[in-house]
Amino acid sequence: MSENEVIIQADDLESYVSALFEKTGMNQEDAAYCAQSLVQTNLWGIDSHGVLRAPIYIERLVSKAMNPAPNIQKVRGFGALEVLDGDDGMGFVVGRAAMKRAIELAELHGVSAVGVNRSNHFGAAALFAKMATQKGMIGIVMTNVIPNVVAPGGSKPITGNNPIAIGVPTFKEFPFMLDISLSNVAGGKLLLASKKGEQIPLDWATDKNGRPTSDPDAAFAGFLLPVGGHKGLGLSYVVDILSGLITGGVYQHAMKSMYKHRDEPSLTSHFMIVINPLALMSREEMESRMADFYQTIKASPMWDDSREMMLPGEIEYRTAVARRTNGIPVPINLYNDLVELGEKLGVTPKLAA
Repeated sequence: MSENEVIIQADDLESYVSALFEKTGMNQEDAAYCAQSLVQTNLWGIDSHGVLRAPIYIERLVSKAMNPAPNIQKVRGFGALEVLDGDDGMGFVVGRAAMKRAIELAELHGVSAVGVNRSNHFGAAALFAKMATQKGMIGIVMTNVIPNVVAPGGSKPITGNNPIAIGVPTFKEFPFMLDISLSNVAGGKLLLASKKGEQIPLDWATDKNGRPTSDPDAAFAGFLLPVGGHKGLGLSYVVDILSGLITGGVYQHAMKSMYKHRDEPSLTSHFMIVINPLALMSREEMESRMADFYQTIKASPMWDDSREMMLPGEIEYRTAVARRTNGIPVPINLYNDLVELGEKLGVTPKLAA
């Protein structure tokens, strides 16, 4: 453990963060779900999207930039294609509603697509793809983000880093889970590096003038670089079209940053696609074929015999097992922020470290 970190048990952290959310006016069920989602993300080792985000979420809930009790409703669509209005709700709550509806429709039709607009940042997209895998289905989840990515050689942001997650059930310890943003790194990693007082690689981001920087604070005030050059750039356009444009939501520069526009709804949109493979084959056949698929990958040799071929989702699974036992490392600055929030909101007892 670093001297700049404290170790907190997952259950303690989840309980405390849930209490924080309840103090903002969220009902107990939604508060618990949001806290569980954040802590699960930390358990996976994706600290950039874990409880690091709790302070800004809570600030926005208190100011009513985010609606703590949204009325989420269908506004358009028919058959297996629908669009929901998220009523400016917390992204976790809105995203959960959209994925639950997509699963219901896929059970009826074999495949479904549900968009949702007027939402907010919803954390790690894998959380919602996982919901589909738990029902034996394939989940494809995407969300648009304010333009924070510059085209190669550009000096102004042209699109967001627009994450995509794809989860496939394996009926084993963990599903196939690919969760990527379309920038070289997620913006939360800049925030995490800043909290830790660390520098960043030069290919992560630029300053506000479009020039590469190793300073996470300058990068956070600047722009991200796309993954894979024009390939990631083009895919980010597709995510914005599916999430925001065709759902009737906002896209490109019409979205609001939750950091720069703290008192305004973000107007974020999400898009969920669910495929029910059990409409095509039995569970036993699907399980057998995925096991064969995984075994082929695991058996693939590596030039360094000391290393192991990892499956999408395997690192996160192993990290979660270890952190569930050993606790979650939380930067001391973040720990202090959470304790201060609890004092302001009247949460007791104090977060144990």
